[in-house]
Amino acid sequence: MQRTAMLNTIKRQIAFQKTRHLVQPSCDVFINHRGIDTKRSIASLLYHQLLLSRIPTFLDNKNMKPGDKLFAHIDNAILGSKIGVAVFSPRYCESYFCLHELALMMESRKKVIPIFCDVKPSALRVSHNIICTQSEIRRFSYAIEEAKNTVGLAFDTTKGNWSDVVTYATDLVKESLIEIDNKKNKKNAAQQTQILYS
Repeated sequence: MQRTAMLNTIKRQIAFQKTRHLVQPSCDVFINHRGIDTKRSIASLLYHQLLLSRIPTFLDNKNMKPGDKLFAHIDNAILGSKIGVAVFSPRYCESYFCLHELALMMESRKKVIPIFCDVKPSALRVSHNIICTQSEIRRFSYAIEEAKNTVGLAFDTTKGNWSDVVTYATDLVKESLIEIDNKKNKKNAAQQTQILYS
């Protein structure tokens, strides 16, 4: 059983490496969220605010249509994005899909901006109710620990102002995109300089 799980992990990593070069950026931002908790609130509000700011953003119910392959479409959106926004909520860790998306964002070394909505970071852990292998549990647990150790936004829906958290999160995304583009431009300039002097 353990050997099978290890082989599946290796296969997934090989497939990830192959697709990494094929994926074209379809969006700058991927919003990872538990639909039952946040789709009609913070996830949708943030999606619309980012679109108003002309930032291409992926939200599953806005970017997918009937007939799309769920994992393929979402995985490509994650791999093609520059930033992930993970909206953690009370039932987030009960969802295999949420945990898979978070793990893929962490494995592909995306910058992830956590929003802890009605949940404390210390309360996040892989639920015993989801069906997955030991390898996936380790993968998901690692991703959650990475998110817990990342500075994020805390939001209490009973006390907080929705407009403020969405505006602040949008500003953080804009700043992060500028940083990523600046690093990319510096790297490209350094490579061109190196070619000129080679």
